[in-house]
Amino acid sequence: METIDWLWILHPFLAVVLIYPLIGVVLRLGVQTRQRRLGTARLPATTGSEHNDLGQWLALGVVLISLVALTVVIATDKPLNQFVGGPARLVELLLVLVGTVVCLLALWRSSSQAMRFSFAFITWAGVIGLGAQPEVFRLGDNPFKPEFWQSHYWAGVAVVGLMLFSLGAKNEILRQLRWRRIHVAANVLAALLFVVQGITGTRDLLEIPLHWQKPALATCDWLTHKCVAPAALIK
Repeated sequence: METIDWLWILHPFLAVVLIYPLIGVVLRLGVQTRQRRLGTARLPATTGSEHNDLGQWLALGVVLISLVALTVVIATDKPLNQFVGGPARLVELLLVLVGTVVCLLALWRSSSQAMRFSFAFITWAGVIGLGAQPEVFRLGDNPFKPEFWQSHYWAGVAVVGLMLFSLGAKNEILRQLRWRRIHVAANVLAALLFVVQGITGTRDLLEIPLHWQKPALATCDWLTHKCVAPAALIK
């Protein structure tokens, strides 16, 4: 494996080592928090605050790892001296990336409801804007076709949106029953999407070749599943 191949597995590595274990802990604490509120189990008073704190770290981690994935894909598609759009587009994308990270940190620190939801939306827009670049692979962009619903990218966009919603509504979730119900419904959907991400991410890892293998695979016909014979390549 070359350096570029190690960069490509950085995103799944961080997800497996950090995100998925944290999902299990947050879900377990969420169930315990609900049990404590309903009085069906005697649990420590810190259960709710631990669920809230770790849930915020989970949301932050999901967004940052998604930005890592998008940055690696865009930056390694071609050598920088062959970057499509030249220095102007490169600087523009860097500004979008920096602005998205700044908005995410501002969301983390904001106390005002309007500011939190504004920063959450801007952060999500930044993620979508980077993901819309031609270097980012997507099975399809048409929601009326099955490829769209099988896309690792679009499921990831949905998960990021749900995580940002949880960060944006963190104070309301703590104080109001209606927001807690919305939070529970959003987290059930997020849990299902994380399962989908695990499946589609594993599928995509099988389909992504090593960097040095790409020229040979470019000769393959992906519709008929046939490649040029090695002997023909030598000739």
